[in-house]
Amino acid sequence: MSRGTERKRTHAPLSAALALALASFGCATSASRSSAPVETRDSGGFSITETTRIPAGARGDFESANEALARGDLADAIARLEDLTRRAPRLTAPRINLGIARARDGDLAAAESDLRAALALNPKHPVARNELGIVYRRMGRFAEARKAFESTLTSHPDFHPARRNLAILCDLYLADTVCALESYELYRAAVPDDEKVEMWLADLRNRIGG
Repeated sequence: MSRGTERKRTHAPLSAALALALASFGCATSASRSSAPVETRDSGGFSITETTRIPAGARGDFESANEALARGDLADAIARLEDLTRRAPRLTAPRINLGIARARDGDLAAAESDLRAALALNPKHPVARNELGIVYRRMGRFAEARKAFESTLTSHPDFHPARRNLAILCDLYLADTVCALESYELYRAAVPDDEKVEMWLADLRNRIGG
């Protein structure tokens, strides 16, 4: 399976305090990695559903857009989110979800534009910056992806999806075993129930003889 292959994302409930977003998937690149994942590596799977700053008249539309995104109706989600970004151009959540929807639909250039627009409104938004890193990785812009994940962790060190994404990037795309090992270990310490990462960490240690 090539690095560019993607699989449909999963979704999960969201803590309004943190406002996580959909995470990415990345594929293993070598069939010789027997214990490494051969399809995807998932970073969590969240969408922005918090509505506290959405104008009252638009909240129903925002929720409907999120429902469309959750069920995979990307055309409907994109149309609703485009309308919301026109009506509420200063809000980051609809713009971030629009970027996520467009990325899932394969329009990475438009997704990059939406996420950069969200960051223009809130330069340290962890969801927007993490999602931008995912888009850069899918575009093959690995140095920019790394910078996005690392800057997310600089401003929000407890934003664990970015740590996981950085580990995956360093492991599978950059062949930076030092970064991958450190990032996997930090992520595992923070999220000990993630059994996939435990497996990937063991595989990495086996490959580097550690």
